[in-house]
Amino acid sequence: MFTFSQYLGFLLFLTILTMGFWLMFFLVGFVSYWVGGATWEAYKEKRAKKKEEQTV
Repeated sequence: MFTFSQYLGFLLFLTILTMGFWLMFFLVGFVSYWVGGATWEAYKEKRAKKKEEQTV
């Protein structure tokens, strides 16, 4: 059967794996939010510039 140190090693492995998964989940969400916001701001700037050129 398993010894106590093997059990602790397995728990440590599961903990690190779980932390890595949630960190990846958070970073993917954050990066997509960041890219989407930057794209939206660039679109608004181009739209404002085009509107300004049309009025002048």
